[in-house]
Amino acid sequence: MRSIFLFLVLLLTSFQAFSQGTYRLVTARAGDGTHTLLRRYGLNPTRHLRPFLALNQAKLGKNQSLIVGHKYRLPVASPPPSPKEVKRTVATAKTVGPIPPASLFGPTYGGVTVRTQQLRGAVLYVSAGHGGPDPGAIGQYGSAALAEDEYAYDVTLRLARALMEHGAQVYMIIQDPNDGIRDQAVLPIDYDEVTYPRQTIPLNQLARLRQGINAVNSLHARHKGAYQRLLTLHVDSRSAGQNIDVFFYHNSNSKAGQQLAQRIHQTFTARYRRAQPNRPYSGNVSTRNSLYVVRKSLAPTVFMELGNIRNDKDQRRFVIPDNRQALANWICEGIIADYRSRR
Repeated sequence: MRSIFLFLVLLLTSFQAFSQGTYRLVTARAGDGTHTLLRRYGLNPTRHLRPFLALNQAKLGKNQSLIVGHKYRLPVASPPPSPKEVKRTVATAKTVGPIPPASLFGPTYGGVTVRTQQLRGAVLYVSAGHGGPDPGAIGQYGSAALAEDEYAYDVTLRLARALMEHGAQVYMIIQDPNDGIRDQAVLPIDYDEVTYPRQTIPLNQLARLRQGINAVNSLHARHKGAYQRLLTLHVDSRSAGQNIDVFFYHNSNSKAGQQLAQRIHQTFTARYRRAQPNRPYSGNVSTRNSLYVVRKSLAPTVFMELGNIRNDKDQRRFVIPDNRQALANWICEGIIADYRSRR
């Protein structure tokens, strides 16, 4: 009997020690967010954000923010894939052919009718920021989370479709085979986006950026002599109280990139003047050579920040489908104006 009792005590002690050892306690620093904290300790937010939130729900601040100086439990890291698994996944992704743009628009918007030939001969690359394992900036909308990559992707789909309606040849650089153009306010977050033609998106930021630009530059060589432009769309993350307009960045050494940015900016300024005459438009055009895609793309590039995903007013620009369509239409209108001016 005594032996059984000692065995149970030992078993219970071992179980408690194992349970306590499963989770590592870490302290939040100034400026830490959940993604920052997880990455610092080698955890992938894609896999570990939800377990982290579940473990620490009682210790989180407003909008699931971290409190400086508080200790948080880290979930157990799942084992990384073996080199053979990674090699097999990448090889599979690279051997599958590219997805035709129209098939990415979904069942409701899949049919594209060419209405004009205003962009005939133009080759446009459209790319949403982030994707795959990195959702980008996260905003809180009631009880729902809004991910940058989902909204930037929906606008790029709408933009690609609008460009095709005017006769352009369009390449979607970031692609999600099963999302399509969506008309709901809250777009569910997923992690299955790929890079053209169907490459698995890496977690490492530099590798991800390099992968996308390599795809653009490879296509650029194929269309030598054509009017080629890259539009990359992002959603900013700033203080929740900061309402911002759409900003445009280009390479200081690219006159074509600067002209395109200015044309789109002029369109936005005019459209805002009509839609909201009592509201000044403060978005602007500037150089930003520090941006990898702006610096490395062979095609003249415009990098766009569509708004602040954490600001209540800016969120209306994203959660209302008609507003997402308006963004796409205005960008398309600016591109048409730029294409006409080349003559």
